[in-house]
Amino acid sequence: MLPYTVNFKVSARTLTGALNAHNKAAVDWGWQGLIAYGCHSLVVVIDSNTAQTLQVLEKHKADVVKVKWARENYHHNIGSPYSLRLASADVNGKIIVWDVAAGVPQCEIQEHVKPVQDLQWLWNQDASRDLLLAIHPPNYIVLWNADTATKLWKKSYADNILSFSFDPFDPSHVTLLTSEGIIFISDFSPSKPPSGPGKKVYISSPHSSPAHAKLAAATGAKKALNKVKILITQEKPSPEFVALNDCLQLAYLPSKRNHMLLLYPREVLILDLEVNQTVGVIAIERTGVPFVQVIPCFQRDGLFCLHENGCITLRVRRSYTSIYSTSSEEPDPEPVQELTYDLRSQCDAIRVTKTVRPFSMVCCPVNENAAALVVSDGRVMIWELKSAVGNRGLRSGSSGVSPLYSPVSFCGIPVGAQQNKLPDLSLEDMIGQSAIAGEDHPKGPIPQEVHLRFLLTGLLSALPSPPLAVRMCPPLTTKNIKMYQPLLAVGTGSGSVLVYHLTSGLLHKELSVHSCEVRGIEWTSLTGFLSFATSTPNNLGLVRNELQLVDLPTGRSIAFRGDRGNDEPPIEMIKVSHLKQYLAVVFKDKPLELWDVRTCTLLREMSKNFPAITALEWSPSHNLKSLRKKQLATREAMARQTVVSDAELSIVESSVISLLQEAESKAELSQHISAREHFVFTDSDGQVYHLTVEGNSVKDSARIPPDGSMGSITCIAWKGDTLVLGDMDGNLNFWDLKGRVSRGIPTHRSWVRKIRFAPGKGNQKLITMYNDGVEVWDTKEVQMVSSLRSGRNVTFRILDVDWCTSDKVILASDDGCIRVLEMSLKSTSSRMDEQEWIEPVWCPYLLVPRASLALKAFLLHQPWNGQCSLDIFQVDYPENEEIKTLIQEQLNSLSNDIKKLLLDPGFTLVQRCLLVSRLYGDESELHFWTVAAHYLHSFSQDRQEAAPRDKVNNPLDMCYDVLCENGYFQKFQLERVNLQEVKRSTYDHTRKCTDQLLLLGQTDRAVQLLLETSSDNQHYYCDSLKACLVTTVTSSGPSQSTIKLVATNMIANGKLAEGVQLLCLIDKAADACRYLQTYGEWNRAAWLAKVRLNSEECADVLKRWIDHLCSPQVNQKSKALLILLSLGCFASVAETLHSMRYFDRAALFVEACLQYGTLDVNEETEKLISAVSADYARSLRNLGFRQGAALFASKAGAAGRGLLGELESHKEELMEE
Repeated sequence: MLPYTVNFKVSARTLTGALNAHNKAAVDWGWQGLIAYGCHSLVVVIDSNTAQTLQVLEKHKADVVKVKWARENYHHNIGSPYSLRLASADVNGKIIVWDVAAGVPQCEIQEHVKPVQDLQWLWNQDASRDLLLAIHPPNYIVLWNADTATKLWKKSYADNILSFSFDPFDPSHVTLLTSEGIIFISDFSPSKPPSGPGKKVYISSPHSSPAHAKLAAATGAKKALNKVKILITQEKPSPEFVALNDCLQLAYLPSKRNHMLLLYPREVLILDLEVNQTVGVIAIERTGVPFVQVIPCFQRDGLFCLHENGCITLRVRRSYTSIYSTSSEEPDPEPVQELTYDLRSQCDAIRVTKTVRPFSMVCCPVNENAAALVVSDGRVMIWELKSAVGNRGLRSGSSGVSPLYSPVSFCGIPVGAQQNKLPDLSLEDMIGQSAIAGEDHPKGPIPQEVHLRFLLTGLLSALPSPPLAVRMCPPLTTKNIKMYQPLLAVGTGSGSVLVYHLTSGLLHKELSVHSCEVRGIEWTSLTGFLSFATSTPNNLGLVRNELQLVDLPTGRSIAFRGDRGNDEPPIEMIKVSHLKQYLAVVFKDKPLELWDVRTCTLLREMSKNFPAITALEWSPSHNLKSLRKKQLATREAMARQTVVSDAELSIVESSVISLLQEAESKAELSQHISAREHFVFTDSDGQVYHLTVEGNSVKDSARIPPDGSMGSITCIAWKGDTLVLGDMDGNLNFWDLKGRVSRGIPTHRSWVRKIRFAPGKGNQKLITMYNDGVEVWDTKEVQMVSSLRSGRNVTFRILDVDWCTSDKVILASDDGCIRVLEMSLKSTSSRMDEQEWIEPVWCPYLLVPRASLALKAFLLHQPWNGQCSLDIFQVDYPENEEIKTLIQEQLNSLSNDIKKLLLDPGFTLVQRCLLVSRLYGDESELHFWTVAAHYLHSFSQDRQEAAPRDKVNNPLDMCYDVLCENGYFQKFQLERVNLQEVKRSTYDHTRKCTDQLLLLGQTDRAVQLLLETSSDNQHYYCDSLKACLVTTVTSSGPSQSTIKLVATNMIANGKLAEGVQLLCLIDKAADACRYLQTYGEWNRAAWLAKVRLNSEECADVLKRWIDHLCSPQVNQKSKALLILLSLGCFASVAETLHSMRYFDRAALFVEACLQYGTLDVNEETEKLISAVSADYARSLRNLGFRQGAALFASKAGAAGRGLLGELESHKEELMEE
């Protein structure tokens, strides 16, 4: 049998409570899989999988208002490893950047003393990763280097800035939400502040817009459309229409370019920024619950919405295919009227009260299949989306909501029914894409219908709001080491007692014991305690006293004083004797009661003239040892008595024997002997009384007159030969009972509320609590060890104190937190790798950089030695045992579903790369492998079959914008223009639609729109001529050359858009793209190339863009890589990766290409393959991962031979040793 080990190591930690109103928006879910949120001035970090608190960061002096995890959008290697970096900002304008694993601040930033309004890390990956953009009130945006705390630039605006949002498709575009409207900035750059005031637009609130007032009589559908016709205006709206900008939130949609979302309490508006027009609205019915927050997804066009009742809903954009793309019917003449988001799933609401309301929601950025809700009472609820395959027959046809289908692919690759897949891995693995209007149904097997539901997978509860009374269980001794648990009992204002296990910091039990505020707790053993509570006094000053004895294992609680307790003076304190035999109950205006704890009987109620008690303490001395000796002697005598002969029997008097037997039976009856114990107490004059209790007799043994230097005594502590008294005026009096000397020390800190000795033999440390803080004293030396003062060192007030272990103290404070601190009373965050958690946590970021990268390589290059394994000890990795054990713990903490996938030999390399990038939360890898998987598969299909087949059936998601297939991209743009056309309300909008239609080659519809211009419009003549030109343009050659000449002149004279339009009319879109690129309109050129050019011409345009992106002044190679992937230039991708020194990604990519047969093997590519493999082998050797190094050195041919030899000889040396 294994020896029984017990864990009683207690590290410094903080148990957090309810949140403050300032903390409302201070929450963030990082790519690392951890959630951080603000709780008063603390930052709490929890694990989203196991809902355990991993870290509490304490350094801010004021309430935290924002927290933001650093993005992981860069290539990780030993130089830039996986690290947990977090920025937090407070009400006083201070920003702290943390190294979360070590629990230390890396740098501190201060600009103004007002609360920081918003905070965001710049994620544009090839630039620096240390840049942090902050809004400092009222109207400054400042860019900081968060590594060195230097200010790079600062810019002020005319309005008060509330928040900002970056365009996920173009890092130079930022939008500010101000108190009056919106400011668009289109020249954001890390190197210099934006020029000019930005483009300012005003929002006319949906309810107060004039359009809404006029169209009251319109029908339902039209009403919804017209309600938001005019939304964004350049002119300031007249005051009667817009009272206040009640827009709660503004965010770009990461799922499609140039779309933005505005959130109002009762609706979400989707804007198309090309025409500044609402193209979708999600309104709540009159009886519905208003919105608080919305998070748009990037993987599928979905929205996570939080409502005022704490309910989280998921809405997904409706797919229009199923309505009218059936071949038998004629297509509907009026296609999409509106972007509609259907409610697909919702979770349970919470009970909202005055003090309990939802604060904020965050969504998992990696998989987008889970949301966490932070509630004002400190709870964190983690809701995960689960998908279930639905039955077609069950669905009611009347609901009108088109079904959701399961996706064709898993981890980027189409999979068959037999293959292993994990449908709940991420949002894109749960639901297929919303099909685009006009697209045919995918041929092949009919996909399965899915239904989504939210499941509560994690709940973290917090401490209740103060007041709190704390008491630690009896200390660890050699006798109780087998069953000891470090338990802390916390009495609350509502009458319940919470018991926390301090090794893990988790709630062990919550017991509802009393009906009013708990005033004090005393433990009677390791598994039981007494607690007392008093109700509010009536007009006579009498209360209901509740004194309960609680048995912890069963939770049974009994009224200790029986029927007593109604209408009597309040209990002031209860004190349990040193041997846990007796209990003294002290009342306010009523004599002392002495009870026997073991039998729950009253031993003595003192007489009416008994002095009023101000402080009381039991003595640690008793006569238990001498009693035990006597008992042993008795037993021995009895034992001897039974063996002596009958003759000797007569010598011993039978009466003595009977007495002995009587005593023995009594002792067995009570199981315990009643030892003699003493206690001292002081009266209101300061006189000290000493009483002795034995059995049920109480004797008055001595009285000591008051000390003249002391005021009214408030508390006493006694340990060994030291007795300490504290008084109302902050004086401490130390008595040495052996040496019979006393020493008074004035602390000048007002009323001494509590004094307590530390546990442990010979440990003479003492904690004293005052109104304004605490001190730790050494009573041997009679000197102060450490001190903590509210308002000076800390912002909180101390409510209660106790010792946790012989060198750690517990402080309960008015910010609702309980802190376990070292004796120095300095609040420090402990290192995460030193903490012990109940459940294992998957977070490779906690490993040292070498180990986290070696673990990644171990997962990616399965199988090892011919079989898939999750045992790091099976491979040649000569790292020290401790690190290998930590790596193995990480592997063991993976869920069984993930383990099953990783151990599946049929799980391809590309799928493995995608899965590991999700597990590591590696943003840059995730996007690279998603695009790579898609195009490797699609190009390998093209090679196998003459006709391109699978391309549009399973297209790349629209969030990848210009990386999508041209056909799919064109369809999406056409659908978008249709929508813009339906929604147009002013001449400006119509003109923008005409321009788009002409670029897309939709000349007939463009002419219709041009002819709509009314005769009193100043552009009437121009538009009419343009309509004529568009209809006749396809004719002779001379007209083409004239138009080309006019177009080039226009472009030369600054009319770029008009010139490009003319070139598109005469099918010279390739020239148009070249002009756009010359004038720096790279995105526009790429867009035009994708919608107008054939694939070869389009590839030329994109390749020019790639060259531009790779140039040193632009340095966006990572974006260039993705474009190269979409063009199928796989050899160039491998070369670029190698030149960027991304050796791991390059080697994996080459291997994937070879598996798919998309890399032509010739002399050049072989050279590339061996160079990539050799460099990767070297980097694996530097990580100490020798088996991986040998694997890739063997693939590198001649380049790897030297390295192989080195590794082999090293192995032989080890074998010899």
